Parts: sequence; structure tokens; C-alpha cells
Amino acid sequence: MQRHDASVAVSVERFFQFSLLGLVASGYLAVAGSGYLDTPTIALTAFGLVLRAILICGWIRIAPSERAITGVTLSYVAFFGVDYFLLSHDFLAATVHLVFFLAVMKILTSRTNRDYLYTAIIAFLELLAAAILSVSFSFFLFLALFLLLAMAALTSAEIRRSMTRARTTARGGLRRFHPRLAALSALVSVGILALTAGMFFLLPRTADAAFSRLISHRIYIPGFSNHVKFGEIGEFKTSSRTVMHIAVYSTESAAGLKWRGGALLHFDGKNWTNPLPERTPVPMERGHINLVPSQLRRNGRRISYTVEMDGVENDSLFFAGVPEQVELRNSSLFRSETDSFHLGHPPPAGFHYEAYSLIEAPPEAEPVVWPPPLIGPEERDAYLQLPPLDPRVARLAQAMTAGAITDLERARAIEHHLHTDYSYTLELPKREMEHPLENFLFERKKGHCEYFATAMVALLRTLGIPSRMATGFQSGIYNPITDLWLIRASDAHAWVEAWLPNRGWTTFDPTPPDPNQANMGLVTRLNLYLDAADTFWQEWVVSYDPGHQGTLADKLQQGAGRLGIRWFDSLSGAESAWTQHLRAFFKRYGLAVLAIAACGLLVLRVSPPLIRMLRIRRRVDQVRRGHASAADATLLYERMLEILKRRGFQKPLWFTPTEFAASLPASALGVRVHQFTGTYNELRFGGRTEVAPQLSALLDELEREE
Repeated sequence: MQRHDASVAVSVERFFQFSLLGLVASGYLAVAGSGYLDTPTIALTAFGLVLRAILICGWIRIAPSERAITGVTLSYVAFFGVDYFLLSHDFLAATVHLVFFLAVMKILTSRTNRDYLYTAIIAFLELLAAAILSVSFSFFLFLALFLLLAMAALTSAEIRRSMTRARTTARGGLRRFHPRLAALSALVSVGILALTAGMFFLLPRTADAAFSRLISHRIYIPGFSNHVKFGEIGEFKTSSRTVMHIAVYSTESAAGLKWRGGALLHFDGKNWTNPLPERTPVPMERGHINLVPSQLRRNGRRISYTVEMDGVENDSLFFAGVPEQVELRNSSLFRSETDSFHLGHPPPAGFHYEAYSLIEAPPEAEPVVWPPPLIGPEERDAYLQLPPLDPRVARLAQAMTAGAITDLERARAIEHHLHTDYSYTLELPKREMEHPLENFLFERKKGHCEYFATAMVALLRTLGIPSRMATGFQSGIYNPITDLWLIRASDAHAWVEAWLPNRGWTTFDPTPPDPNQANMGLVTRLNLYLDAADTFWQEWVVSYDPGHQGTLADKLQQGAGRLGIRWFDSLSGAESAWTQHLRAFFKRYGLAVLAIAACGLLVLRVSPPLIRMLRIRRRVDQVRRGHASAADATLLYERMLEILKRRGFQKPLWFTPTEFAASLPASALGVRVHQFTGTYNELRFGGRTEVAPQLSALLDELEREE
């Protein structure tokens, strides 16, 4: 028995430890999911949680002394200055590192109930910080996990506490028990609702704006500023973070579209820059911008779309093809010298705009533009600028375009050679090259889109063809759940725009396809579901306002109408035939229906306890007549417990009948219960049915004494 109790105690203790660890882990994941933690902090905390799990399992045993723990903690506090001045260069980041280190040390060295309380407080503060920092749907998932583990930790802690308390019999503990239990349930419910309402709705709505002044959570997109280091776009492509969502209103597929955000013209061999950026305000009338006059619009395929930015730090706007009209509310628009469009400031949270664009066809399939576009001498010289290059670059351009006559043919020839003779990779060179362009063209012969676009611009300029590198995003992935195109950082792309006579700026893309591009697998589908959930969260929770309420009510009404349900017709005086028949029926038979329903509810309420009481009496009468079985002993024992319960004595669940009888006071009642328990054990476990009348007689004496 003692061995069994010890095994149960070990199981309860381990369950409690894992529940508490899961509580901390869920809070940590909620903070990590917000995106505010850097890689060292994430790795350190994850290592501490895994090590704690190993310690709980007993696979390794580490028991550092209090002096060692204090020494390590003080050492890191001293390291705080090094972190701030030499590593992080940011007070808030260094403070976060310190706090999480102290949290990991507390988790690893928890031994007493006070330590466990501190650990639970750390978990709650983690979740509170995540509620302040995050407005994404992932916080809701971690909140649900936190609440589940909190219930597990609280229940196992109560079981753990009760197993260590002295065994006593509660007397008088049931006085006003039901009102107290109802009040406790109500208080717990109100507390959970208040806690979840604060973390689930209020904090994500308000704290993001407040903390944005302290912490920049926006994503910086290289390629849309006036200075881009060669290879920087490739580093950005390794991230899968969402940049924007696009709703396309067109019967044709939007796959393969390039979402242009900027262009760069000056290349010094290692950096792309726009030396003298000029931005001209674009005239606007009540939020509507007409970029191309109607008389100058060409024939072709056009699409209408809405772009919603997702926490982008750059002020560039992204368009497919040639934008002709833009709807831009509460903002201004500027055009740069590279035909890019900017807001003049980073877009606010939830910023979106609508546009109408011409999708250009291949130049071979389009007629010559009339009137022909012109390029000035100074502008032409700017787009022919080149740094000192290896003479092999010019010879390579001549070799690639041998036999080509027009600038279009030369550009197509270079595009084809780069597309077929070189390979795509996101793997960056292991060391910084002195001449990265020449290394790509003649040695490495593989790279990402930025290498291909830069190489084509350089080759075209050696041939006297003005060109520039355009930057933006390629295609994206369509989410059928939300009917939106999802544009991620990994979709960042660079291509080439070359100036062709009688055509103007023309798009070329020399980058070959990525051979490792993921198909629509399980992980991709799961990401689409998560993105759909996050989109719903942002729209209907974080940004929920009276306008969304009206939209939701309208959608519900339309959906009900498609199902043949007219919820609000009675408010306008229109009633269907079945409603009129139903009203007439209740007017005639309403009282009878209510009476029958009341009688039925009364029978359902009274029948179970009445049937149980009659069955118990019948079995007791059988015992008194000598027709008893071992199972009847349990029935009589339950009757005895009910009598004692009414007299203020309640048997704890973990007490055996013998332990309960021994715990009662030494009185006539205690003696009677002791005799009853002995007789009960003889009938229940000894199988002596002849003692059943004696057991029944003892039960009658207890009832008379009551």
C-alpha cells in the first residue's frame, strides 16, 4: 500500500512539474511568436526549457548549490554592461536578455513551493508581454494552450498539496456549501473572462500603438531605399514573413505578376544607389489619383486590385504593370525619377490602397508606342553609367549578342544566355568578393535574382542600351481560403528594365526558376490556413469597429437569404405562410402545449430520484428478509454515509471504510459506525451473506438515533 501511494505521489509530482513547465513554455512561445525576441534570447530560453524537461524526467541530475547559482546570476548582471555597449547597442534589448536569463535560472533551480509560485508568475508575465507585443492570431492559440496548462497545473498542485496534508475528517464543512461553491464558480468565471478579455481584446488593440514608440516592429525591405548593398536582397529572401495581402478583381489569373516597388540606376561595383533622388507630388482629388490620362492609355489587359501592407517600414507602394489609377485615402503620393511611387512616410498599421493597372504584353506582341517616348541626354548618360569593369564583361556582351540587330534582340539574347547558362541559388559566397559581378559572370556562375539583374544591366550598358534594376515581388501565393494573394519576404525579386526605341522602358527577367522551390505540400497548406486565421483575427478582432459590425450583419443576412431564412422580415411586416400557421396554432392550443411541457419537465425532474429511492427500499427489504448478496453491502454502506453526512460527518474520498470509522470521535455514534463497518467488510469482502440482517439492523439503529 505504501509503495502504491509512493508511486501515485511520484506521478502527481511529475505531472505537476510538466504542467508548470508547459505553462512557462506556452508564455515563452507566445512572446517568441510576436517577433520581438532575437535569436540568442530564443535559443537560450529554449535550451533552459529543454534542460528542465530532462531534469524532470530524471535522465540527468544537477543540483547546484545556492552559492553557485548566485555567482552565475551576479556574473550575468555584470555582463549586462558588455551586452549593452558592445553587443546589443540597445538598452531595451539588453534588458530583455537579462530578464529572460534570470527567468531561465529560476526555472532550472526551482525546488520549493515558493519557487514554483515565482515560476508561475514568470509564465503569466510572459503571456502578458505577448498580449502587449502581439496582435496576431498565434497569440490566441498560445493563450488557449496557456489556459489549458494553467488548469492542469492548478489541479495537480491541489492534489499534490492534499496528499501531503494530515488525514482528518471534516465536520461542519458543508454548512452553506452550495452557496459558497456557486459564488466561487462565479468569481472564477468572472476572473477568467476579465483576464482573457484584457489579453484577448484590449491589450492587442491598444498596446501595439503605444509600444511602437519604443520598439520598431516594422519590417525593412531592402531594394526600396536609395542605397542597397549588393546581395542584400538575397538575405531578405531567406525570410518567410508576410509583407502584404493583395485582393485581385479580375477573371484572369494573377499568377506570375511582378509587383514593382522601386528601381535603382547607379552601380559602383558593390552598391546600388540613386544619387540625387527627386520626388514630385502627384495631384490628387478626394483620394483619387489619375496617373495616365485617358487619351494616352494603350490597349491591353487590365486588372483592379487592393493592396494591404503588413507593418512595412519602407514608404514605397507596389503596383502590377503600369498603374493608371490609384485610390489613396488620407495620404499623399510622390513620384520618383525612376517612375516609382512613395508615400513620404512609412504606412500606418492596416494601410491599404486600390489601383487599376495595365498589364504589359511582351514587346514582340505589342505595337509601337505612339507618340514615341523620349529620353534626354543627361538621363540617358545616367542609365549608361558603369564602374571600372573587367574587359571580359564587354567581350561577353558582344559574344552573347552576336547576330542580333535591334536593341530588343540584344536584350533578349542576353536574357536567354543568363537564363540558360547560369543557375539559381540563395547560397551567398562564403567571403566578401572584391569584384562580385565578375566573380558571378566568370567563376561562380550561380546566384539569386539580384546577381542576374545586375549582370544584365551591366552587359546592356556596355552595349549602349540604357537600363536599370527594378525591385519588388514576384507573383506570391494564392490563398483560396481568403481569396487573397499572400506576398512574403521570400517572394522579393529583382529584374531589369531597358529603354528601347519607340517602346520606352521594357521589362526583362534573366533569373532562372528556383530548382528548390517548394510545391503545394502539407506545410504550405498549413501556412495558408494559419495566414487565413491571422487575416480573420486582424480584421474581425483587432480592427473590429462599428463599420465591421454592419458588414458582418449584412453578410449574415445575405447568407440567411441564400438559405431561405428571412430573419428580419417580421420587423418590416412581411410574414411567410408558415409563420402565420404557427401563430394560429399557438393561439388555439398554446395553453395545452405549455401544460403538457410543464408536466413533462416535472416528471423528468422527479422521476430519477424517486425511482432510485424505490429501488433502494426494495433492495433493503430483500436484505432484511435474508435475500442478500455481496453487492448489497455497498448499497447499505451508502445509506449509512448519507445518515452521517446529515449529522456533519463526511467521508473523504481517499479514506478506506476502516480509516473513516477510526477517524470518528469515541462516542456511541463512533462505536455504532465501527460495528457497521466491520459487518460491512464481512459481507462485502468475506462473502458472508448471513450477516446481512445484522447489517440492516445496525442501519435501523443509526436511523433511529438520527
